[in-house]
Amino acid sequence: MKKEQTVKIELKQTFPLTIKRLGINGEGVGYFKKQVVFVPGALPGEEVVVEATKVHPKFAEGKIKKIRKKSEYRVQPPCPVYEECGGCQLQHLRYDQQLREKRDIVIQSLERHTKLKVDALEIRETIGMEDPWNYRNKSQFQVGSRDGQVLAGLYGINSHKLINIQQCAVQHPLTNKATEAVKRILQELNISIYNEKTRKGIVRTIVARVGIQTGELQIVLITSQKELPKKNILVEKIKTHVPEVKSIVQNVNGQKTSLIFGDESVTLEGNDFIQETLGDLQFELSARTFFQLNPEQTIRLYNEVKDSAGLTGTEKVVDAYCGVGTIGLWVADKAGEIRGMDVIRESIEDAKKNAARHGIKHAKYEVGKTEEVMPKWAKEGWKPDVVIVDPPRTGLDQQLLKTILQVKPKKVVYVSCNPSTLAKDIAVLSPKYKVEFMQPVDMFPQTAHVEVVTKLVLKL
Repeated sequence: MKKEQTVKIELKQTFPLTIKRLGINGEGVGYFKKQVVFVPGALPGEEVVVEATKVHPKFAEGKIKKIRKKSEYRVQPPCPVYEECGGCQLQHLRYDQQLREKRDIVIQSLERHTKLKVDALEIRETIGMEDPWNYRNKSQFQVGSRDGQVLAGLYGINSHKLINIQQCAVQHPLTNKATEAVKRILQELNISIYNEKTRKGIVRTIVARVGIQTGELQIVLITSQKELPKKNILVEKIKTHVPEVKSIVQNVNGQKTSLIFGDESVTLEGNDFIQETLGDLQFELSARTFFQLNPEQTIRLYNEVKDSAGLTGTEKVVDAYCGVGTIGLWVADKAGEIRGMDVIRESIEDAKKNAARHGIKHAKYEVGKTEEVMPKWAKEGWKPDVVIVDPPRTGLDQQLLKTILQVKPKKVVYVSCNPSTLAKDIAVLSPKYKVEFMQPVDMFPQTAHVEVVTKLVLKL
């Protein structure tokens, strides 16, 4: 029997395509002559004419030349720079359908990376927002200059062109106001702007963060050197134009790097931190502290974690990748003992302060990698009943997965921001752990990101 040959797609070739689903990055996915094609901006159910922009051995990328049949869920994006910016991927998809597609992304990941019977799993409907706009409490906009004008924004899709963003539709209005004001002041005072190519100039990035419940605002200027000309005038003008500001910080990053923050921070005015409230908990957020970007949905997410943990008041709980201790503190009233770890020393200091401020004496925090600290505790004879993990996009370290399988906590509550690595980790844990349920939560409306809380229970 003759093997059917796959016809190779050529660069710049145009062809018709029916979009079957959304990919993990929000692009439309279709098949042409058995080859998978990713098309940004295309939606499931649409019939489009596509031009191939990149051809890889196993897949191709394309751009829409024409939409022959439009999705009933396609809407006009409100943002004027939506197609250039790339910060959001789904503004052109109606919000209720975004929630359905995000659940489908979770299902696809499980089908691709596990042998579980996905139809038999309880994968709940995605928890969305009533108002899916202006929710982000922090912006980090690169600063540049073009034709004598100071710009601040994000680099365009697959390019190094800075897109000037004046009113970001997903940012809190106060962060937009702060960035615009600082941009105008830098222009007015003629303070030099950093140029990535020549590595000359001073101001690199404007970071603005607001406590959504407290209304407190922090502005951080990332500079290439410690010397900041006209510093005092700059500070006074920021206070005048943005009276909500409670903290102005300078962070020095002279390295050639894609990392935003350097190691040295100096408070120029006000406090070193701003206050934020989540439910009954108060947090101090310093410039480099990680904190969830959507506090409204964070409460929903953490309540799901608490329900999944099902604590009775006696359990030993690990809060892995704990950051400033938010998740552990959220469940502390129902736990016998909390232990958390994180690699960032400042976060652990903040976690200790946060626990002390709330009178939580049964929490212990340690600087270190989860995959190293947890086996050490196990050797000392301390074994958790519940492990809560909230890892970065790369998922759980292999050593940590081994440790969980050896220590055998009764429950693992896995908070994931990447369905692919979540599915791969579930595949490793599934011989000993059963997936009780999965709850997608939409932390970032208008983007392709989806957060998932998964309850894993030790098989008897």
